[in-house]
Amino acid sequence: MHIEPGILAQPKLIFAGTASAGVLAYYLRYLARRPGDWLRTALAAVFFSVFMQAFHAPVGASELHFVGAMPIYLTLGLLPTLFGFAVGLLVQGLLFAPGDLIHWAVNSLSLILPLLLVHYSFGRRHRDDGEALTWARIVRLDAIFYSGVAAMVGFWLAGTETGLSAWAVWASSYAAIVVVEPLLTYALIRTLRTQKGQPLARFLDLGGVRLAT
Repeated sequence: MHIEPGILAQPKLIFAGTASAGVLAYYLRYLARRPGDWLRTALAAVFFSVFMQAFHAPVGASELHFVGAMPIYLTLGLLPTLFGFAVGLLVQGLLFAPGDLIHWAVNSLSLILPLLLVHYSFGRRHRDDGEALTWARIVRLDAIFYSGVAAMVGFWLAGTETGLSAWAVWASSYAAIVVVEPLLTYALIRTLRTQKGQPLARFLDLGGVRLAT
């Protein structure tokens, strides 16, 4: 979901910077009241960065990444994942790809807004309300998230010289991630649910997350 530098016009960069600052400022007030989420935010940023660096390949005007969004969201919570995306992208830019920093806000929004869509559509049913996760429901969460990411990248690329076919090739490449990531999500939740009451549990926020029996 990284868009190569030089493709986007300055007005879109300004819009992305303004919009990302507004979203992060809005949710920062909630994060500030939840000290337990501060460490989880750091963990989310680390795990997200590891996932992103472990697998990434250039596809068209963007890149295919293993984001690990649903494993992070379902085990650490909305706020740590949201800010983990932003912090993780910043750290990755500073350490590995300084040229990407110009698109930090663009890339952050491309992940944050789909995450919010997941949370306020079906995600909080599983995190907050205890609705059991089935394999199909995990796939649904991933499909919503990556469809949102694809839509965001399409929005950024609209009006540029990058053709629709190049975007379609990139978007379709995420089908493989939607197949693979639920396997990790299912295995991780099944493993971590056994840690209830153990020291590891203090670093997690599984909320009402549970797997259907």
